[in-house]
Amino acid sequence: MSATDTITNRGNALEGVLIVRKETGWTSHDVVAKVRKLLGGCKVGHAGTLDPSATGVLPILVGRATRIAEYLVDWDKEYRAVLRLGETTDTQDATGKVLNRVDPCEVDEDRLQEVIAQFRGVQQQLPPMYSAVKIAGQPLYKAARAGRTVDRAERSITIHQLEIVARHGRDVTLRVVCSKGTYVRTLSADIGEALGVGGHLYALERRRVGSLSIDGALTVDQIADALAKGTLHQQFVSLDELLVQLPAVVVNDEQAQRVLHGSPIPSMDIGQLPSSSGYPVTVRVKSADGQLLAIGTHDTRTMGPIKIQKVFSLSVH
Repeated sequence: MSATDTITNRGNALEGVLIVRKETGWTSHDVVAKVRKLLGGCKVGHAGTLDPSATGVLPILVGRATRIAEYLVDWDKEYRAVLRLGETTDTQDATGKVLNRVDPCEVDEDRLQEVIAQFRGVQQQLPPMYSAVKIAGQPLYKAARAGRTVDRAERSITIHQLEIVARHGRDVTLRVVCSKGTYVRTLSADIGEALGVGGHLYALERRRVGSLSIDGALTVDQIADALAKGTLHQQFVSLDELLVQLPAVVVNDEQAQRVLHGSPIPSMDIGQLPSSSGYPVTVRVKSADGQLLAIGTHDTRTMGPIKIQKVFSLSVH
């Protein structure tokens, strides 16, 4: 049995991350509930919420993978978005009430490309009222449903890539690669406003979350089929694979026992330590046979011990 099999199928208990292809009309919590029921009630969560009307990649965390959500939130995301020009809605997407409608035929290809270019890079974005962002402890969407508008601060986001894939009349298909916290609904509405005709997000598919691509995604029905056939464990991404962007520190058997009890490991006892710019580095702590034991931090400024933050190999779900 390989190290990956040990992590994802320990004791025949499925564990890791499933790349789910969310269908339209389902909330992210709906998907979690469906997968939890299929897996017999084991611990299940998700990383990266999708609106009910959106489709595509929704990472579902199973077992101890629910403990690493905080390390996944910074991943960039890729979307295929359809911007409908000439229609402004109160929710900035197709689920809302149309507030204004104009003919967008005056927007030619050159003007569209010019405005699109303005939205690439680092920028400030105002979270939409119909969102789960909390102000004074209350989600904005609750205030919006009550007909109230709440003052909210702009947030810094980054649009890494923004390209026009196709245009059919008033509908413009965009490829968007962006940082966490980006609202593609708001991006669509802002582009429409900059063009002078208004616009809203007509359709949205998330194609990728970090390294998790839609090419490897399964629908809930496909998950059920794989479970029935006994092949679902092959579809899981292990914790170690998910955290591959974190540098690895390998410990010997004696050190591994200390790690499993949460004890720090003196850096002088580690053969090779990750280099950094001087800030504390989050690391994977692995055994000599490649098993992920824990996540720790190492401060290269002080060359102090590796402090253990999360231990994985003592837990079962």
